[in-house]
Amino acid sequence: RTIQPNDENLIQQICKKTPNYALCIQYLHSDPKAPSADVRGLALIMVNVMKNKANIAINKIHQLIGKSPPDQKEALDNCADNYNAIVVADIPEATEALLKGNPKFAEDGANDAVVEARGCENGFKGKSPLTAENNAMRDASAITAAIVRNL
Repeated sequence: RTIQPNDENLIQQICKKTPNYALCIQYLHSDPKAPSADVRGLALIMVNVMKNKANIAINKIHQLIGKSPPDQKEALDNCADNYNAIVVADIPEATEALLKGNPKFAEDGANDAVVEARGCENGFKGKSPLTAENNAMRDASAITAAIVRNL
């Protein structure tokens, strides 16, 4: 299929309906399938972004657990549980819901990932070593939920 000028227009229209236009554009443009995708396709691309952000956070958690003081270990263990829930429950739920044409469940999965990331961030006494990862997860998930609401 040839790329029509309105394909970029769809991305811009959809991203204007999200909490972070610039980040939405950046994430969608990172996937070569975006220009030819419909709204569901754009939502699936964002679910994949969520998965990547979750895996980045999980890798950082595993790096930190080995060398963290005991008072941070419990919070890191909780974060590992939170991100595990995102990867094994929220992302598959969102993907399956989008593929089956049930956007409400996809939105639920994305919104739950926001809650999990916030829970990780708030679990630390003092400064969280995962603020950047939690913010990235929260932002990607909020953008995903906003795109899904257009289905």
